[in-house]
Amino acid sequence: MTTRRDVLVQGLSAMGGVVLARCTPAPSAGVLGATRRAQRIPPNAAPEVLAARATEDGAGARLRRLFPHRAGEHRDPFVLLDDFAVGPPAGFPTHPHRGFEAFTYMLDGAFEHQDSLGNHSTVHTGGVQIFTSGSGAFHSEMPGRAQVNRGLQLWVNLPRARKRMAPRYRAHHGHELPEHSVGLVRVRTVVGPQSPVHLETAMSYLDLSFSEQTASFESEIATGHQGLVYVADGSVRLGDVSLLAGQYALVREGELRLLGERGSRAVLIAGRPHEEPIDQHGPYVD
Repeated sequence: MTTRRDVLVQGLSAMGGVVLARCTPAPSAGVLGATRRAQRIPPNAAPEVLAARATEDGAGARLRRLFPHRAGEHRDPFVLLDDFAVGPPAGFPTHPHRGFEAFTYMLDGAFEHQDSLGNHSTVHTGGVQIFTSGSGAFHSEMPGRAQVNRGLQLWVNLPRARKRMAPRYRAHHGHELPEHSVGLVRVRTVVGPQSPVHLETAMSYLDLSFSEQTASFESEIATGHQGLVYVADGSVRLGDVSLLAGQYALVREGELRLLGERGSRAVLIAGRPHEEPIDQHGPYVD
C-alpha cells in the first residue's frame, strides 16, 4: 500500500446536504485510485456492513482506513476517510495535496497544522481543520499533545470546475460548533445548519453520542445525497444490521433510524455526488 510518506517523494518532484433528525428513547429491552465513476450507494433498507482496516501512514501514524482499499473504491463525493490515533513522534510531516479538501475533525486531543501558505494553528477536541488544496499546496499535520490524539480525516472531492482554485485553510474550534440534546442523544452539527463550517461541496456531518440509555435517532438524508454511518465507539444498529466500532454502512437519500447502545458514538456524513470521475493518484485528486 502506498502511504503519504511514499507520495511525498512524488509530490516534491511534481510540485450541505441537510439531515433532519428526530430522537426518541428506545423500548427497554491505503491505496492509489484510478479514473472511474464512484460506486452507487445501496438503499438504506438493506445496508451492507463494511469494516475499516488497520494500517499505517505518514511517519508511523496508526489509523483505521474506511476507504479506499483498492483503485476506484471512493464514495462520491468522498475520496478517503481515516480514523487516526496518533501520538508523538508519529504524525504526517510535510506533504503535498491537490484537487480536494482535507477535512479533519478531532474526536479527542489536538492536532497542529502548518502549510506553505503561511498558516499555523492547533485545534483541540471538537475542532475542525479544512485544507482546500485546490491548485496545490504543502502542509503538515502533527500531534498537538504528548498523548494519543484521535480524529477523523475526510477527503472531499472538488468539482472539476474548482480543481484549480487558489488553496486556502480554515480552522474552527469546538466551542464554535452547535451542539444540543435530542432525547437521549447528544448531537453536534459539524457541517450543517448553524455550523460555521462550509466546504465547496454540499454536505452534512453529524457527531452523535448516545447517553447512558439505549436510544434511537431518526434522520432523513436529503434528496440527491448519499453517504455513510460510521461507528467510532460502541455499537449502533442501522435498520436490520448491527455496526460495531470500526464498522460502517453506506446510506442514500431517504429515512434512516439508528439505535445506539449506551456510551456509543457514531458519525453520519452525507453529501451531493459530483457525478464526475474521481482520479486519485497518491496525494492528488485530478
